[in-house]
Formats: sequence, structure tokens, C-alpha cells
Amino acid sequence: MTKVADNVNPHIYEKGSEREITSTDLDEDVVDEIDEREVFDLIRNINDPEHPLSLEELRVIEESNIRVDNKENTVYVNFTPTIPHCSMATLIGLSIRVQLLRALPSRFKVTVRVTEGTHASEHAVNKQLADKERVAAALENNNLVQIINQCVATQ
Repeated sequence: MTKVADNVNPHIYEKGSEREITSTDLDEDVVDEIDEREVFDLIRNINDPEHPLSLEELRVIEESNIRVDNKENTVYVNFTPTIPHCSMATLIGLSIRVQLLRALPSRFKVTVRVTEGTHASEHAVNKQLADKERVAAALENNNLVQIINQCVATQ
């Protein structure tokens, strides 16, 4: 039995421009703190689990919903599912979290949440994504890790 996508006809947005690399970015003597744009660039191309589109193209993630605090070593990402009853919200959140945990220095604490008021089960999804034990258990499931790896694979 094939599962039908929750949102069979999502609205597709144009991708933004890539960040231009400057001479300062390449200068090893300049302290280059991680910023919102860098975090956005790390997650913008994550594939949606149901569609052959990126989270940026579906506006599930936007740079304006990312906050980085280098002094506190924290990264906060809010994501917006395409529909209020998206059954893939937890998987999308896990994919974002895994991508950031793999790419950012280990000093950062990563928090991924559903944007307030955008999902019918936002409290339950946020609770799952914030629970270290649940996340660790999910990442021990080989089938789930395989799906997450497909989502975070670069195109």
C-alpha cells in the first residue's frame, strides 16, 4: 500500500541566492562567528520527505526563523510545516537537527521547534524534538536514519 502525501500540491517558492564568499571569509586571521545565514545555508537544501523539493523551496525554513548566539553557544531553528496536519513534521525536525549536529561545532546546543501556531500537534512535536532520549532512540533506528540521510543528502 502506497502512502499518499499529506500535501499533494504544495506551493513552491523560488530559492534565494547563495551567500557570496568574500575575501574576509577566506582570511584565516579573521574570527568568523557562525551566523544565521550560515545555519540557513546548512539546512536550506534538506529534502522534504514527501516531495522532491528542498525545505527552502517549500518555505518550511527561512533565515528569519533562525537565531544564533555565539556567546551562549546556542542555535534555535523554527520550521513551518506546509500544512497544519503534516505527518512528517517530526521527521523534518529530526532531519534539521541531525544536519546541524553533524555540521556545527559540538559546542553548540541546537534547538529545533515547529513555529508557534503552524501545526495542529506542535506541542507534541516540539516535546519529541526536545527530548534527548527520544532523539537518541530515533537515531538508533536504522530505517529512520536511512530516511534522514536521504533528506540531508546534498543534491
